[in-house]
Amino acid sequence: MQREADGDVAYTLLNAPADTPSPALIEWSCQRYFTERAFQDAKDELGWDEFQALKYRAWEHHMALTALALWFIAETKLEWRTTYARDPGLAKELEVEVLPALSSAKVREMLKAALPNPQLTPDQAPQLVVQHLVNRTRSTSSRLEAQNHRDFK
Repeated sequence: MQREADGDVAYTLLNAPADTPSPALIEWSCQRYFTERAFQDAKDELGWDEFQALKYRAWEHHMALTALALWFIAETKLEWRTTYARDPGLAKELEVEVLPALSSAKVREMLKAALPNPQLTPDQAPQLVVQHLVNRTRSTSSRLEAQNHRDFK
């Protein structure tokens, strides 16, 4: 059981043995979020929810391809986070506290933009994603500014 700051209570049911130490139970219940996030990304970004298999082998094939796509996206996000440091000057320029992280949706968009374009080099692909993230952050900042302006009228 977990009580949130706003008073909401969340319950997690685990089938662990009764003598399992509490720290292990807490760790396992917190990891569930990441599992659920992976399932949601598979549904939203990779079409997992749209598949209709007529045969078990087709279902296995689709699940294998989805798992490989999720693995690729996870590796790409990890590599991006470790290779490309966030620019504090850009956050200041865009007037946001934290620059957005690379999401599964952005990896998918990057692939959609890069795959049909045989002239795109490996060096140009990250630049394309950075430009897209900058544009998205500017758009979000502008939208929030307009929303705050409307709220104060």
